[in-house]
Amino acid sequence: MDDQTMADKLCTASACGHLDKVLFLLQSGADVSGINKYGRTALQVVKLSCPDLVKVLLNKGANPDLRDPVLGLTVTHDAAREGFDDTVSVLLQHGANPNLLDDRGNLPLHLAAKEGNLEVVRLLLGFTENPSATNAQGRTARQLAQDHGKTQTAELIDEYLNNAPRHFITGRHSCSPCSHVRQLVNNTL
Repeated sequence: MDDQTMADKLCTASACGHLDKVLFLLQSGADVSGINKYGRTALQVVKLSCPDLVKVLLNKGANPDLRDPVLGLTVTHDAAREGFDDTVSVLLQHGANPNLLDDRGNLPLHLAAKEGNLEVVRLLLGFTENPSATNAQGRTARQLAQDHGKTQTAELIDEYLNNAPRHFITGRHSCSPCSHVRQLVNNTL
């Protein structure tokens, strides 16, 4: 099988959530970073409801910060928007950067807040360097939650912002809560 065929098969198995097929293809020499005919890797098309599959791809060296060629989304953006907190947790544990912006200036936190994905927002608040950051439209994650009727999510963000020391929220301190939360997550997962 040529590299392109292997990449296409790996991406198809990943998108369908077939862990056994993904493992077989990787053991058979498929490149975890191989690009399918649509310009995406297996991690970029992974079935987001399969955190164990995400973990396998990451452990094999998949880059969690690759951007989708269309909107500049990372897999963390996708998982946050869709509300897959277990997958977001696995991504963060494996070094995914939650502070990358998509082509519209959104952090994963913006997308999770807009959709009202409370558990994802709760997780991302501790990893996002500036939870008050605005996107290209000038909206914060809290404002997006409020704009879309996600009151509980907006209240959670308010509570976090009101209780965290100001120097942590603005990132003006060398010891941010992000590092403490990362350590807690890594120790519990």
